[in-house]
Amino acid sequence: MRNIRFIENRSELGAGTRGASLGVDALKMAAVVKGSRIFQEIPKTTVEDMNEALLSRPIRYPFAKKIDAMVEMYHRIAIAVKDSLLQKEFPFVLSGDHSNAGGTIAGIRMAFPDKKLGVIWIDAHADIHSPYTTPSGNLHGMPLAASLNIFNLEDQVNDPDAETRKSWENLCKVGDIWPKIFPEDIVLIDIRDLEPAEWQIIRRKNIRYYEPHEVKQKGIPAIAQDALDYLSSCDLIYVSFDVDSMDPTVSTGTGTPVANGLPAPDALDLLSRLWIHPRTIALEITEINPLLDSRNRMAATAFEFINKLIHTAAPGF
Repeated sequence: MRNIRFIENRSELGAGTRGASLGVDALKMAAVVKGSRIFQEIPKTTVEDMNEALLSRPIRYPFAKKIDAMVEMYHRIAIAVKDSLLQKEFPFVLSGDHSNAGGTIAGIRMAFPDKKLGVIWIDAHADIHSPYTTPSGNLHGMPLAASLNIFNLEDQVNDPDAETRKSWENLCKVGDIWPKIFPEDIVLIDIRDLEPAEWQIIRRKNIRYYEPHEVKQKGIPAIAQDALDYLSSCDLIYVSFDVDSMDPTVSTGTGTPVANGLPAPDALDLLSRLWIHPRTIALEITEINPLLDSRNRMAATAFEFINKLIHTAAPGF
């Protein structure tokens, strides 16, 4: 059985809409409503965030907003994840926005520098922009590029200043391992809202992906098995679940909902199949924003997922 530890990370520095920092507490309120004590019973590590100090600052780096702080946040997240893994725990990461996933990946690689890491990215978006291609400057669109240590210069449309370029290099190198993952070790599931530069990167790097029509045609059991088989050469697997992977009829409380997403039962089925796999080393749920929700519906759905996963037997170390 897994020895689970929650890693609570409220950072929302990478998001374009405020409120994802409240996602962890929205999950806890959903647990209270259900009469669950899992957040009291399972040990936790809280990653100190930098939201209060930085969200009110003027934007200094328009092509990578708050990147100076994000480098520090990556270090903090990485240390928390690394320490959990080295204690033979399973880090179940509850995070604000998806930019934080780069820190989680850094922590896994710091704990296991000699292991090959596969990433299953369940998201409406590919999050593979860099400061050179981003249309928004929001860092939650860049964690995979940072983990891959790619700059996307072939598709450059922006001209970041010297400080931004240096900070991007520093972000890519957090943990003193770069790249942390490789294109052939990534599977993107249910992506459907990408800019042309992202599609070009995915196709140039030959990254495996599944669009909604493929997920529906093949079915969740086949998609999960395909993803695991594709990553069969990886020693470890990290699953990153953005709630906007689900259809907006479900993902009512998230910053960037996109039509034609996963129904909640399919999302849970997919997570459950990945959860029980012995190579799954960490799981992250992200982008819950109760300020955009009604009656805490998004957090309530995500809590049901968390509760069911935790009460499903899965291999440990």
